[in-house]
Amino acid sequence: MPADTFRAMGSDASIVVVGGPPDLVDRARTRINELETLWSRFLPDSEVSRLNAAAGQRPLLVAPETFELVERGVDAWRITGGLFDPTVLGDVLRAGYTTSFDQLPPLGGASVSRLGRGCAGIELDPALCAVRLPAGVGFDPGGIGKGLAADLVVDELLAAGADGACVNLGGDVRVAGTPPDASWAVAIDHPTRAEPAAVVHLARGAVATSSRLNRRWETDRGFAHHLIDPRRGIPADAAVCTATAIAATGWQAEVLAKASFLADLGPGLELLDRLGAAGLLVDEDGAVLTTRSFAPFVDRVDGTFQEAIR
Repeated sequence: MPADTFRAMGSDASIVVVGGPPDLVDRARTRINELETLWSRFLPDSEVSRLNAAAGQRPLLVAPETFELVERGVDAWRITGGLFDPTVLGDVLRAGYTTSFDQLPPLGGASVSRLGRGCAGIELDPALCAVRLPAGVGFDPGGIGKGLAADLVVDELLAAGADGACVNLGGDVRVAGTPPDASWAVAIDHPTRAEPAAVVHLARGAVATSSRLNRRWETDRGFAHHLIDPRRGIPADAAVCTATAIAATGWQAEVLAKASFLADLGPGLELLDRLGAAGLLVDEDGAVLTTRSFAPFVDRVDGTFQEAIR
């Protein structure tokens, strides 16, 4: 069973392919690198960087993948009532996240960015595959880019002849098709314990986790992290340590994980239930809280064994 582990999009990445031509893993890795070249805000020639530089000017023609990325970002903003906002780039920069996390200094980067938020003003022209950002607004692909990349690559692997595929980009996991075992098993890390918070089993779908413990840095005001609360424009101070969502696609799971994190414990679980997703939140004391719809996916939650969907 071909598999590969590597660095991509500033994260640990892995690919598993079941069946199909022997070069599919290499093709998938190349495709992920292509998407990073299109979408990274840290590459000055990427299409996302060009969109940010042209904000308030004429629309730019972009690749279909980039158009879909921005379109999904706007969809996510609407679906979550603004809790997920892909235009928090200015807030991210002001918090100190100014370069790829692999290169970020221990105290973060200094920035006096004047960028504001403005998802409602993004203009999308599907006929021309053109995008225009409002003046003074920056688009940050962040996690939704990893989720969408996993979706695109898994779909392309199956179309190229794979029987099954799993793509994991920094904890955004998308699976489809025939698994190597009875099901696709995805372990959800617990932030303070060696054993997983849960192991979920999927026939197809996606799992994504948002955490304030991984991408964080020190500032003169204490620690900051990359999960910006768009209601305040600063890193969220929710009582959640990690939030995990299970959804049909990677971009949806990523968006719902972040939105449930920002909504906080009770409202976060309610948001997942209301939007038809399953999820798990871990609070500051290490307690595991789940949605009503989570149990059917579970092999084990905090020591309680239940029958898994396989």
